[in-house]
Amino acid sequence: MTIGPDLAGAVTAFNRFGLGARPGDLAAAAGDPRGFLLEELWTANVALIRDRPPPSGPAALQAYYLDQQRKRAERMSMAMAPPKAPPPVVPSMAPLGPAPPEGASMTPMAAGQSGAPREATPESPKPQPQVEQALFRAEAVARLQKQLQARLGLVERLVAFWSNHFAVSVAKSAELRAAAGPFEREAIRPNVLGKFAALLRAAESHPAMILYLDNQNSVGPNAPPGLFAGKGLNENLAREILELHTLGVGSGYTQADVTEFARILTGWSVAGPESEAGAIGSFLFKPNWHEPGQRTLLGKTYAEAGAEQGRAALDDLARHRATAGHIATKLVRHFVADDPPADLVDALAVKFRDSDGDLAVVVSALVADDRAWRAKPTKIRSPLEFVVGAARATDYVPSDPGLYLQALNLLGMPLWRPAGPNGFSDLSDAWSSPEGMKSRLDLAWFMGQRMHAPADPLAAMKAVLGDTASGETSEAIARAESREQALALLFMAPEFQRR
Repeated sequence: MTIGPDLAGAVTAFNRFGLGARPGDLAAAAGDPRGFLLEELWTANVALIRDRPPPSGPAALQAYYLDQQRKRAERMSMAMAPPKAPPPVVPSMAPLGPAPPEGASMTPMAAGQSGAPREATPESPKPQPQVEQALFRAEAVARLQKQLQARLGLVERLVAFWSNHFAVSVAKSAELRAAAGPFEREAIRPNVLGKFAALLRAAESHPAMILYLDNQNSVGPNAPPGLFAGKGLNENLAREILELHTLGVGSGYTQADVTEFARILTGWSVAGPESEAGAIGSFLFKPNWHEPGQRTLLGKTYAEAGAEQGRAALDDLARHRATAGHIATKLVRHFVADDPPADLVDALAVKFRDSDGDLAVVVSALVADDRAWRAKPTKIRSPLEFVVGAARATDYVPSDPGLYLQALNLLGMPLWRPAGPNGFSDLSDAWSSPEGMKSRLDLAWFMGQRMHAPADPLAAMKAVLGDTASGETSEAIARAESREQALALLFMAPEFQRR
């Protein structure tokens, strides 16, 4: 028996698991939607940005530090320079008039009034963008191009998922604005389809994570700086690893475990401009800041081994049963439903444990599971998925990331700027408030005018929604007064908004 094309399955593949179809994509995937997903998932190096990547993390931080040094030197030079003498007063060549009445102001006349006109001042040059802002925009361009060029977008969705799981925020400092993009490219992308233990190690030791959670300031109480300089322990990194990145809330760890883990992670730092060791802007372990001795975390004792003590603890956390359940729950919530089906979560948790945390194997199991395909499209697209999906639907490739960044800001999901270490919400309620939908409507009209409207709006609808569009949606688009209006209606259609 010959099985015909599965256009509805192709729509699910692109919308639920990917970043939305481009013209012609549904037909390419309709023969085997699941196989189409798996083919992208198992393509070698598919997550890496290889086409003119921005500077590495160390190079970006070095550029930022050098720029800061230059600015400090300029400020110091200006402060030490002798004060400039005031310009000489040049008498006016206009005829002398009567003396002003007593008490009148002696302020010089404005240009355009009687008296000598002022000379025109040259227009001030436009200020150059800050180094960290230029680096940030370069990273945004590279990320957007990768998302738009992806064949389906499953792997790019995974990159965004894990970048949000291991959240850092550019709102914290200018250093983070320079380091957040490299964090995603260097810690997330190379490991997004590998073992979770490798991803965990890379994320927690990246300078962006250390700077975001202040571990560069954490000193063991019995290390020399702690004993003699009064420097203290910082528990931020240890707490977020246990609560957000691995075990999850309610998994049985205690405050004593948080403190002990923080001691294990003392010395994990970043080489700054004044560091005597390590390449500037890279991970640096400071032995004299590390809490000496063996430590006990979750009932297991770790021998003193410097930085390896922390890596050994991370490896065990990556393989913990609670971590498998926490990661499986988040993956199912992200791709399938706000209320994750327990049986599907359990199946992925087992696959996680049996494969030693092989993330490609776990996601392959999700893609292959009928329960992930049968679920109703109740989840609303996140702002990222909405904006990128609209651009892919029209084959719109902006030359500047401004629209992309402004749209994410407007919709409450600014790039690499969550409100806290728990990242952006993965629940539909976070994005479907009346205010949020009003912002989407405004943006849909704007994008409908900016993006290249297809000659036939109904053909555009068919290209991205197949036969899943309702009669009401088809009629509204057919009756639109212009192609631009039709495009905006397509973007706001329930079938486009939900996945």
